[in-house]
Amino acid sequence: MRTVLLITFWLTSLVASAQTLLLFGGKDHSEFLGCINCNGYSNNSVWNEYSTYGNSYNSKSIWNEYGTYGNEYSNYSPWNPYATYPPVVVDKDGNFYGYLTANEYNPKRATFKLALIMCNNYEEIREDVSEWEDILF
Repeated sequence: MRTVLLITFWLTSLVASAQTLLLFGGKDHSEFLGCINCNGYSNNSVWNEYSTYGNSYNSKSIWNEYGTYGNEYSNYSPWNPYATYPPVVVDKDGNFYGYLTANEYNPKRATFKLALIMCNNYEEIREDVSEWEDILF
């Protein structure tokens, strides 16, 4: 399974690396939640467990299962398939790449491989973000 994820992510990163993909949450999507395709050494990366956005205890982290943006029942979480305000994925120029959401029926759901890997494996990822960072980068 991890081999498949590695190959999938490698192929995804070839396409996604051209743009830095940023995550914004909240009702008006004004809360910066980190970079989803930056490596784990970046202070803005959701894959850096020591950063604001990768730390599972930080209120701005999508990996904080008790926080606004990581709780499966929060209206602002990508992991809640019924969330009204899931985070958006945009690049530095503000181009919209879709919503990071577990809602498979959302017509504006981000469907690039990294977003799908995150949504399909978020429970396992949040158990050990650094392990996944090692796998993905």
